Amino acid sequence: MEFKGSLAYDEQDFLQSYLKRRSRPDSPNNAIEGPMINDLLGEMDSAHILDLGCGDGRYGQELLAKGVKRYTGVEGSAAMFSLASKALAEPGAAIIHSAMEDFDYPRDTYDTVISRMALHYIENLDEIFRLVHKSMKTDAKFIFSVQHPLTTAAFKSKNEGERKGDWLVDDYFNQGVRKEPWIGKTVVKYHRTIEHYFTALTAAGFHIEALKEGEPVKANFAEEEEFERRKRIPIILVFSCTKTADQK
Repeated sequence: MEFKGSLAYDEQDFLQSYLKRRSRPDSPNNAIEGPMINDLLGEMDSAHILDLGCGDGRYGQELLAKGVKRYTGVEGSAAMFSLASKALAEPGAAIIHSAMEDFDYPRDTYDTVISRMALHYIENLDEIFRLVHKSMKTDAKFIFSVQHPLTTAAFKSKNEGERKGDWLVDDYFNQGVRKEPWIGKTVVKYHRTIEHYFTALTAAGFHIEALKEGEPVKANFAEEEEFERRKRIPIILVFSCTKTADQK
């Protein structure tokens, strides 16, 4: 059985395995992706943040603790929505159960929009970029992370249950659907080139300020072996963009 979007997270065995993996200190989310996102966000003084694919709400808690005034999380998985609603049952937070494709994006509302490791599940990404741009105030930031295209190009070198030691890069310019064996399920993702991300963002009206490929920082890893392993190939791609006055 194949799972699209966030639906795999509604399978309890998958959800619990994912949360356990996600909590490891040396997980890519904690050792590579999270520090990049926080660095690009800077001081947490945004009046209103929109988080697309907010997961279990842990990052929303961090943002509110750092000074964010209002936080809106959008989550398509019913199980993740339930966890996020419990984690963020406090003033200033709102969690909406919706796929990001179906969310009603208000115009000129958000000071910052973020999306962490979720947009590679979206088929019509160009439309999402357009809607995000519409929802942002002038000078607002849009920061997101996805699996690096070098890792989504081909899954032929990955066997279920194996810790990957070597990576096969193939079919890079053959963009579109990819079916990845992950945590005992088959998950549908969408492979895009770096050029596609760049072109789609600029077409939506964004000014791209930064592109990061997640070079590992030794201080963020508990184990030397994992640090050395993660230096071999980029696994995460991050963009930081703005909506300027002439891009309305």
